[in-house]
Amino acid sequence: MSIEQTAYLNRRAVPTYQALQTSIDSLGFDCKLDASYTPFQSSGFLPCLLEGRSSGFEIYFESAASQLQNFPHLEQHVGEREAAVTFRWGGSMHECACALIVSAALAKDFGAVVHYHDDDILYSVEQLQAEASAALKHARRSKR
Repeated sequence: MSIEQTAYLNRRAVPTYQALQTSIDSLGFDCKLDASYTPFQSSGFLPCLLEGRSSGFEIYFESAASQLQNFPHLEQHVGEREAAVTFRWGGSMHECACALIVSAALAKDFGAVVHYHDDDILYSVEQLQAEASAALKHARRSKR
């Protein structure tokens, strides 16, 4: 079963690889995006290096309008943001942590509104950071 969440942003605010990596670094997580990340061109699996371990998640760029067809009640929160970046991962807590960390960076520095599909909740930056820390803690335990 795959898990999804979407970050809604203004199209012009979608960061370049370097801007996104700088934002991730500023959060204090050891997560390195693959340099192949390209806004609006990357699609499918995006590798990451999380605390020295290979990981990653699927990433998809689309219009906010197409994503909001499934969640029309979010329109008031999304506002004028016209781009949607959807993250998808499986059961791996490493993959989950990567997606949460990138989402936190998008929310903190690029004005993203982040929606977790399964529980139909909007995450604050602080919640994303806390969830990422919890996922990392769980992933570290399962690595042993």
